[in-house]
Amino acid sequence: MTVGRQEVLAWLDSLHETYSENRQLLTDLDSSIGDADHGINMDRGFSAVKTEMDSNALPDVRSILHTAAMVLIRTVGGAAGPLYGTFFLRAATACAGKTELSSPDVVALFQAGIEGVRQRGKAEPGDKTMVDALLPALASMQEKLEQGASLEEILDAGAAAAETGMLGTIPLQARKGRASYLGPRSVGHQDPGATSSWLLIRAAARAWHGRTA
Repeated sequence: MTVGRQEVLAWLDSLHETYSENRQLLTDLDSSIGDADHGINMDRGFSAVKTEMDSNALPDVRSILHTAAMVLIRTVGGAAGPLYGTFFLRAATACAGKTELSSPDVVALFQAGIEGVRQRGKAEPGDKTMVDALLPALASMQEKLEQGASLEEILDAGAAAAETGMLGTIPLQARKGRASYLGPRSVGHQDPGATSSWLLIRAAARAWHGRTA
């Protein structure tokens, strides 16, 4: 399978639905260790992306991802706007000049986006952030790619690793962001950013092969 313009639009549609459905979950998680607005922000941001995509027939993968990034930076509040905006900006750059993405291209898209998030947020594994879901997902996708797996298998592996990483944030003490102000009281809570990052990858898996990941 290859990923083209229509598949990327389907991913963004899936993200719109996903963050709408999980708005309360993300907000509840954020109420424990943050500002209680992560679900609201993600839902607002991807609703705005949906509106933009429905209003403008963007010609290619790069322009779609770049436009999504600009909308997210403009509409998503808190730290999530710059971080998710950076993800899509870097992903767009990785897709420049391509009309269709092969499996290596898809992994490169995620690698560029995830490295952008890590650089922008200056977070490391174990800091109790979205990086704790994204880096294991990237490692699993790269491993599956090297093994010659199908795109569906690559994405499933990435979603599964992201979920494991997300759950792994529960016993961690936060070292970045507002949650870090809580010190030991941040232990025992699942990180909302890691959760929305898992949802990001799971949505791609669902959109690009039509099965539950």
